[in-house]
Amino acid sequence: MTEQKPLRRRGRPRGGSDSRERIIAAAVDEFGEQGYDGATIRSIAARAGVDSALVHHYFGTKADLFAEAVGIPLRPDIDVPGILAGPRDEVGERLVRYVLEAFEQPDIRRRGVMLMRTAIGSRLTTPLLAGFLSRELIGRIAKQLGVDDAELRATLVASQIAGLLLTRYVLKIAPIAAASVDELVARIGPTVQRYLFG
Repeated sequence: MTEQKPLRRRGRPRGGSDSRERIIAAAVDEFGEQGYDGATIRSIAARAGVDSALVHHYFGTKADLFAEAVGIPLRPDIDVPGILAGPRDEVGERLVRYVLEAFEQPDIRRRGVMLMRTAIGSRLTTPLLAGFLSRELIGRIAKQLGVDDAELRATLVASQIAGLLLTRYVLKIAPIAAASVDELVARIGPTVQRYLFG
């Protein structure tokens, strides 16, 4: 009589009750040591002592796990492709409005400001955030533009948005901090539009 192998159970991969917390802690360490591009789901899983399928079960993609581990309040990797797919002549204004309306929400603003302050002053966080934005935002915008200088155009957009957020929400410089979302969209949207398609 041959011994039968136990059937593999379907559903959630096995892990202890603290697996999610161990994965986040491992991700923080791995991203810190390897950077965004160098860290992998497999290496994070190994560090946490779990199967990589469990990491995917809890967090989905590496971008999802990074956003959770670092506390990124917006997911441009998810939202921006839809904005770029909309009417081309409205993309600049829609991008600016997307970011500003999100940051007008107190929880997103609080987390976003904390992340920006940390990224500016930390040798660890700066390259992590830069790697995430380069791959998940700038790279995606550049790919959809499909022109020779697409990466420069996408980086100019990122610099404009980052400067706006820094000026309005971190430094709180009065005229920009006091302006309405609609006014800023009307003034900055055309510049972003020109960077993308001009």
